[in-house]
Amino acid sequence: MLKIHDRKFKPYISKEAIDSRLSQIANEIEKDYTNKNPIFLAVLNGAFILAADLFRKITIQSEISFVKVSSYEGVQSAGNVKQLIGFAENLKNRDVIIVEDIIDTGITMSHILSQLNYYQPKSVKLLTLLFKPKALKTPINPDYVCFEIEPEFVLGYGLDYDGLGRNLPDIYVEMKE
Repeated sequence: MLKIHDRKFKPYISKEAIDSRLSQIANEIEKDYTNKNPIFLAVLNGAFILAADLFRKITIQSEISFVKVSSYEGVQSAGNVKQLIGFAENLKNRDVIIVEDIIDTGITMSHILSQLNYYQPKSVKLLTLLFKPKALKTPINPDYVCFEIEPEFVLGYGLDYDGLGRNLPDIYVEMKE
């Protein structure tokens, strides 16, 4: 058992299971992108560990870059406006693979995908470590899913609770009282 602030967590997905699944996903990507030189676009902060571990398993020619989604209060009634920051690469006519730590409601990823279209990539595929299809509020269909999970609160392997827990090598799930 692990305690962070007021919440208790138990082991959920081991680092060995993550490593094994990442090897399988890397093989799929290499088959899908033979002779294509894709660019991996990792979404910070959560996907940095996933992206590093995955990228080390990729043997085809490829590149990696990082973006962050910033949220701020907009002047329109829509509320939060999400904006991608950190693009340094030309993505026009490129094969892009977005690397995300977790997709639950799909709202943030929907914003990312719509903003990415502005850069006119040749193709866009989505890879996520964790996918919560029962929590979706907007249709998102990731192309590469490491683990499909129930709508539970998780941390570790890049995922945090109040800034803590990202450094844990395994994924933990909140214990129900």
